[in-house]
Amino acid sequence: MAVKKIKFLIVALLLLVYLFPNTARSQRVLTLEESIQIAEAGSPDIRKSALNLESNKMSLVAQRASLKSRFSLDITPFDFSRTRVFNDFFSTWNTNEDYSSFGRLSISQPIPITDGVLSLVDQFGYRDNYSQVQDIRTKTWSNNIYIQFEQPIFTYNRTKLQLKELELNLENALLSYALQLLNLERAVTQTFYNFYQAQNSVDISRDEFNNHQLSYEITKNKVEAGLLAEVELYQAELNLATSRSTVENNQVNLDNIADDFKLLLGMDLKEDIRVQVDVEYITQNVDINQAIQHGLDERMELRQRQIDIERSEFELIRTNALNEFKGSVSLSLGLFGDDSNFTEVYNSPTNNPRVAVTFSIPLFDWGEKKARMAATNANLQISRIDEENQNNDIVINIRKTYRSLQNLETQIEIAEQNVKNAELTYDINQERYRNGDLTSMDLNLFQNQLSDKKTQLATALINYKIELLNLKILTLYDFEKQEPVLPKTDL
Repeated sequence: MAVKKIKFLIVALLLLVYLFPNTARSQRVLTLEESIQIAEAGSPDIRKSALNLESNKMSLVAQRASLKSRFSLDITPFDFSRTRVFNDFFSTWNTNEDYSSFGRLSISQPIPITDGVLSLVDQFGYRDNYSQVQDIRTKTWSNNIYIQFEQPIFTYNRTKLQLKELELNLENALLSYALQLLNLERAVTQTFYNFYQAQNSVDISRDEFNNHQLSYEITKNKVEAGLLAEVELYQAELNLATSRSTVENNQVNLDNIADDFKLLLGMDLKEDIRVQVDVEYITQNVDINQAIQHGLDERMELRQRQIDIERSEFELIRTNALNEFKGSVSLSLGLFGDDSNFTEVYNSPTNNPRVAVTFSIPLFDWGEKKARMAATNANLQISRIDEENQNNDIVINIRKTYRSLQNLETQIEIAEQNVKNAELTYDINQERYRNGDLTSMDLNLFQNQLSDKKTQLATALINYKIELLNLKILTLYDFEKQEPVLPKTDL
């Protein structure tokens, strides 16, 4: 008997080491908020979404910068050419040599409100030209300064349209980034609670194992005292072994979920973690009408559908401008002066006004514009249908989540009462077992019942928390804190 006791103690010690492997190592305990923060910092999808947001932001900054005054300076310090051409007037071939240097300074200002461009240009140069026919070399300085205005007419404002598109692209990128954060929060929360549930299952199975351990000791003592048949000891050993197997299986499941959770968060897979969560049940007052209205007013997907519609309308404008009747007006006024002496360039200046009106008149396009307009209109209608469907989906999903919450509140109340009843039942029957009024097999049924009820309560509480999160994402309103959700969009 002494040898058996020693063997039993050794097995129990080894089992405790296996069942509680983390007690000798430091363990990091994570809350849900900490887990979400870690995931946001390490998520590849969030980083890509942030880079896309930065790209759209910089594109808009660049476009706005392009609408400011542009300064440019072109310099040609030396230009030499020698040409041999036939002179019709003298009926002879002529060699012409030309040396020149010139520079061009221009200041142009786009005018977004009209899509025109106002420019100030000053071109200054020096030329040394030799003509063989007359054997004349001419050296002159010249300067041409003028103001020019170019304005397209009978067409749409391309500058304003492009700027508006970039603004919409940035807004859409901001919305996508915020949605990515919310989706990441959903994924982390669900995995976090799955981890907690697996962790809770291990704890419950360990409690069950401890109860079976106690029952085994009671049975063993009674068998040794001759109060019970030896078959009861065999059944107690079977129950203990089954309980140990359940603990081991739950521990393996917990380790697997822990790896998935650490991978989602971007943590070191070697790090030992445990989650801490408050699943205290507090009934949340959810007004279904408020939830639906807030969702329809604030959901970012609806704004994205509206952006799609605006983009389709812009595309309709572009398509309508295909092979369009359009024109342009160009006006310029300036002074040109030249002289062999640099200081006398403008002694006798010449006015050089210019007015030009140009029209582009399409004649026949074989129905191209009509067909493209039909295709673009169809895309616009698709965008409007998507917006309508999005509205309906939001209302339906909020209603489903609300019904689920109502049902879970009832299920939690029932589960809490079931756990209390199962605990009382087990305690009563354990005492009956001590007194010999109950077999170990019957006690095992009550133990399994208690474990099942605890698991059902934990599952119901977790499902309630997840459904509250779903409602928060669907409505962008936090019913736990009773405040609107402001999506984080800052990089």
